[in-house]
Amino acid sequence: MKKALIVIDYVYDFVADDGKLTCGAPAQAIEQTVAGIIEEFSDNKDFIVIASDCHAEGDTFTPEHGLFPAHCICGTEGCTLYGTAKDAAEKVAKEQLLSVDKQRYSAFAGTNLDMKLRERGVNEVYLVGVCSDICVLHTAVDAYNLGYKIFAYEEGVASFNADGHAFALAHLKNTLGATIL
Repeated sequence: MKKALIVIDYVYDFVADDGKLTCGAPAQAIEQTVAGIIEEFSDNKDFIVIASDCHAEGDTFTPEHGLFPAHCICGTEGCTLYGTAKDAAEKVAKEQLLSVDKQRYSAFAGTNLDMKLRERGVNEVYLVGVCSDICVLHTAVDAYNLGYKIFAYEEGVASFNADGHAFALAHLKNTLGATIL
């Protein structure tokens, strides 16, 4: 079985104190874990996907328009990996790494992610990032519907909403059959 790590929205706007839509301290608390998992997958020559929100400035057609303030504007610091996760990803061999710009919660929605994983024979996805109850959960639901075996790192996902975070972990395990690591 081949596996891939999907790093979901661990970007400046969702993690930094001054990010446009930050999770703040809970997201910052998982920084070293996310970086360490990236390094582990890199060392093992596994495939790593960096899936980052990337919205066109002023786009009023995105479903998020009106739900959230403008965030993760393409070409800005807001879309770049945060902290030591960025440092770890910069060391990954080019052939092991795929960057996916996404405009929806799920890293699969409207992207070529499924095709790229299948080209590489991937059938297991390992999830880290934010928000556990929004983009991580929606990515997991799509992965489930596409037939992937799902793993999520409990210490590698976070949310600004503690109740939503607990729900997401339970839903991943009990409804999607994910293994919580």
